[in-house]
Amino acid sequence: MTTLGDIFGAVEHGVFPVVDLGVSVVPAPSERESAVVAFTGHIVVAADVTPEWVAARVPVDDLAAPTNPPFLSALAEATGKRVSSNDAMLLAPAVTDPDERAGAVEGLTRLTDLDHPRVRRALDYRDDVQAYGDVHGGVVVTGRGVAGRLECAIELPDEVWGRGHGRRLARAARALIPAGASVWAQITPGNAASLRTFLAAGYQPVGSEALLVK
Repeated sequence: MTTLGDIFGAVEHGVFPVVDLGVSVVPAPSERESAVVAFTGHIVVAADVTPEWVAARVPVDDLAAPTNPPFLSALAEATGKRVSSNDAMLLAPAVTDPDERAGAVEGLTRLTDLDHPRVRRALDYRDDVQAYGDVHGGVVVTGRGVAGRLECAIELPDEVWGRGHGRRLARAARALIPAGASVWAQITPGNAASLRTFLAAGYQPVGSEALLVK
């Protein structure tokens, strides 16, 4: 059976769902979450509902319907979850060159105090969370998120925005994961500054997702 993890794994290797203006239904990736994931020309509903349930609520050839509020509200009610976010998905491979990896993480320190708001949020939604800080007060977090994929997030104090520190942290996330792996970032489309930061750090947009959580 195809799973959302299978789909994400294929995307990490450059293989995307077929562009057929269709909707696939796969099981929820965990009890913790469900998701509606949009790729170019194809939607994946990862939730414990039937294809018939989805088809009854999605007009034929209306590929926007599963990502819009009426469908997401119905899905939340059917699954007993709430819509947590609706984000762009960006993806980047690990930095593999040893010298580049060392340079990317230079100045970072593993955090033992996990009370930072960004870290607390990661602990709510991710497993195997690791957090690092820098001398500017920036934080980069990695962990296993939706369907077990490697995810990252960064945060900077307002007073150091616009100096390239965010781009450095986003690139550092690529050096904090195993060589040969890939890392995902989810960013609300309205956060243009964050989108620019991750694009400049080598991440590429691959789709969007609406995440539903308990």
